[in-house]
Amino acid sequence: MIDKEIRPAVAADVPAVKAVTDAAYHHYIERIGVVPQPMEADHAAEVAAGKVFVTGDPVVGLVVVEPCAGLLCLDSIAVHPDAHGRGVGRLLLHFVDAHARALGLPEVRLYTNALMWENQKIYPKYGYEVVERRVDGPYDRIHYRKRLG
Repeated sequence: MIDKEIRPAVAADVPAVKAVTDAAYHHYIERIGVVPQPMEADHAAEVAAGKVFVTGDPVVGLVVVEPCAGLLCLDSIAVHPDAHGRGVGRLLLHFVDAHARALGLPEVRLYTNALMWENQKIYPKYGYEVVERRVDGPYDRIHYRKRLG
């Protein structure tokens, strides 16, 4: 059973935010040839800015979101591998939609590395559509959007 509570992260959560992010993204380093951007984020600054929301005690999943250009940007979603298959990702994606609606934002945007093919199967199931594919430095990214009704 998963913890259905999602709460804003606090300073004491920063080590867990880093640990879950690293665990979720580490296996992609070899595949994409670079460290995934979420692993290099300033987690303390993101938590202090109110961008990070966590679930679990201990933390097993998180999202990093921020309003940008009249929509909600989903900068990162991470689920600890030990919690895969327990609905944590689904819970977090539903939270992102609800959070955007609560902020009065009509759309969620995200991107994923083109070599993270697992994500390309997941996001369309949750209503995301491909907007474009773009290379940003060493990252080949597929950009998605979800319009909220």
